[in-house]
Amino acid sequence: MDDLSWLDRNEYPFRPHFFRTPFGSLHYVDEGDGEPVIFIHGNPSWSFQFRNSIKGLSGTNRCIAPDHLGFGLSDKPPEWSYLPEDHAKNLELFLESLDLQNMTLVVGDWGGPIGLSYAVRHPERIRNIVLTNTWLWSVRGDWYFQVFSKVMGGPAGRWLIHRYNFFATTLMRSMFGTKSRLTPEIHRHYLAPLARPEERKGCWVFPGQITGSSDWLQALWEQRSVLQDKHMLIAWGMRDIAFRKKELATWMTAFPEASVVRYEDCGHFVAEEKPAELVNEIRNLLEGRPEG
Repeated sequence: MDDLSWLDRNEYPFRPHFFRTPFGSLHYVDEGDGEPVIFIHGNPSWSFQFRNSIKGLSGTNRCIAPDHLGFGLSDKPPEWSYLPEDHAKNLELFLESLDLQNMTLVVGDWGGPIGLSYAVRHPERIRNIVLTNTWLWSVRGDWYFQVFSKVMGGPAGRWLIHRYNFFATTLMRSMFGTKSRLTPEIHRHYLAPLARPEERKGCWVFPGQITGSSDWLQALWEQRSVLQDKHMLIAWGMRDIAFRKKELATWMTAFPEASVVRYEDCGHFVAEEKPAELVNEIRNLLEGRPEG
């Protein structure tokens, strides 16, 4: 993006970095030194979501937060697929280029499958995992997700997103547990990167892939055993209308050793609604890890 006059540099004071993928330039934040903490966003978000986490942790850790193609300050190539599996391939290329070890992954929404795809392929590079309202399995047969995916991933949803930026304007607000936390000043930082209809393809491809990528999701879920030895924190917004108590229970059953923190007045975007609390929980995870 050329004109960044909308970007509040006090909120987001980070120097830009870019990684060249075969399909366009991927923007990322890279702040601080120490063991790396990687933040992976979902839809319709970007690295701005994690600005407070980065500010809070970059004094002791290297904090890295990419923007997927089609989001934030990354390129938005019109002819690219924007399929989750292809986002995951880009992430793998990016992270492998940095050659990181002892990573802590912080993931939410589509960042869960995209980030955990890297984790199951390279478990030796991962030390800790922080899950915020996300999933990693096929939701075929779950009417709740099937209806949403069919409507928002179909012609009507595509029209609403393409024409009115519906996901970022309306759905995002509905996913906050406490709506007042999404102030107009903060909200505009999610609207501006998707200001033009031609910039919104990534935003409207994701909903249809909730069911469209079922085979890929299920294949990832079937590899979850390689993550059993990772230190895991589940930080869950209990007012989320997307990923609910049911999905939290699935994670807890699959990873019974995980630490679980529930935020009763928080929705989908935990890093936005509970920034200080999330930083403290991540810091506890980092400081409590065994050496070696």
